[in-house]
Amino acid sequence: MSEPVKYITLGRRKESTARVRMEPGSGLITINGRPFEKYFLRETDRIIVLQPLALTEAKTKFNIAARLTGGGLTGQAGALRLGIARALLNADES
Repeated sequence: MSEPVKYITLGRRKESTARVRMEPGSGLITINGRPFEKYFLRETDRIIVLQPLALTEAKTKFNIAARLTGGGLTGQAGALRLGIARALLNADES
């Protein structure tokens, strides 16, 4: 039986680091074990994180689990955006 495909990437912004694990799924995003909406309370941070998914129309195609460390929430959002973009690039280069 084949193992499901997982994409593991790293994103950095300022003092923040995001370790991102992305796999095919329904669009569930968890950050440090918490739901995405409960971690990023500001709408602008949520928009920053979802930009790569909206651009590639992959919002409901992948489940994402991330571990964020360092910096503030806006820096973490930028690091997570880069990590998601790199994972999407690994999934489909076009």
